[in-house]
Amino acid sequence: MPDAQRPRPRIHFTPQSGWMNDPLAVTWHDGLYHLFFQYVPGRTTWAPECRWGHATSPDLVTWTEHPVALEPGDGDDGIWSGSIAVDDEGRPTIFYTAVSTPDFGVGRIRTATPVDDDWLTWAKGDVVVEAPPLDLVAFRDPFLLRDGDRWRMLVGTAIAGGDAAASSFVSHDLADWTYEGLAASRSTRDTEPVWTGTLWECPQIFSVGDRDVMVTSVWDDDDLHYVVYAIGEFTDGRFEAAHWGRLTFGDSYYAPSFFRDRDGQPCLIYWMRGALDEEAGRASALSVPHVLHLEGDSLIATPHPAVATAAFAGASSPAPLTIGIGDRIQIANPAGPLLLHRDERAVRCSWNGQDTEVPAWAGAVDVLVDAETVEVFAGHASFAVGADAPFSPVWRGTQLSD
Repeated sequence: MPDAQRPRPRIHFTPQSGWMNDPLAVTWHDGLYHLFFQYVPGRTTWAPECRWGHATSPDLVTWTEHPVALEPGDGDDGIWSGSIAVDDEGRPTIFYTAVSTPDFGVGRIRTATPVDDDWLTWAKGDVVVEAPPLDLVAFRDPFLLRDGDRWRMLVGTAIAGGDAAASSFVSHDLADWTYEGLAASRSTRDTEPVWTGTLWECPQIFSVGDRDVMVTSVWDDDDLHYVVYAIGEFTDGRFEAAHWGRLTFGDSYYAPSFFRDRDGQPCLIYWMRGALDEEAGRASALSVPHVLHLEGDSLIATPHPAVATAAFAGASSPAPLTIGIGDRIQIANPAGPLLLHRDERAVRCSWNGQDTEVPAWAGAVDVLVDAETVEVFAGHASFAVGADAPFSPVWRGTQLSD
């Protein structure tokens, strides 16, 4: 029996039970945000037989879980990550990675469309994209975007020899696609100012203000690392990076999904690894939405205004804490305390025997504690922890012994 006394995260989405990873295809439709996510029922560890779970929210913090939208079968052993495109008539199409076991590194891109106006039931369509004629190690995670009068699809790609890339396809009708080469690539030998791995998982290109930005998750040899970004120029289907940066620190954040909220603000929502309630039979959480803006050549992330709105609406929602320069914060957990110390340059985060220095901007550094999840918004980057037990109230001071 699940422990009825254990609190669940209040504003971080968690499934009622089962394994969850990547958030997908957040879309505002008919007064609700629709969120999809990688989901494996009946277990707390990953398996390749992923589904697309589904939840809705009026405000990005209060979520209602719905039945699974897509599940294996009809030629798919797993329904892996992807995104959604909504055409000019408001008709949505999901594009997902269809995989076959045991060789699921190189997927195919398949579609699904809703059979009802509430987007609760989906029917699978055709495979529309196969892997390009390259010496590939991996091919997955389509992302759809408008590019002039055409649609463009980016797909995470690993090329034998060590290049991570985003393959590029174009279409006028979302049905017939043409391969146009690589939208971007980088060698694993390039390590400055940040290493970007041998595979880009969930690569996404979008605009923030008048600049083009790429965000991608760094993968290498079955290890999930962190999230990076590049600021550059996206022209004629090719992204040229002018500046690279690291967006996340710690072992929790991975596989963010880009979306625009109902007001058009650019946002990311992350999978948070490590959050676990074995008694309830659920694993992982999703972050709150992060709103993005640029400060020079730095991509800045802050909590979505919906977080503060929820906190002020009632005591049941956690309010962000602000760390001032010189502040030290201790957040208790059965696994040991999470220690945070901010100086003029960074927030030093100590957790589970690891010390991490997260570069901080001059603005407010917010900390959000919600059951077994903690998020630290340091501006220039973010840090997160997911634990297997809830965190306790915060101790704050300017002096804290080690």
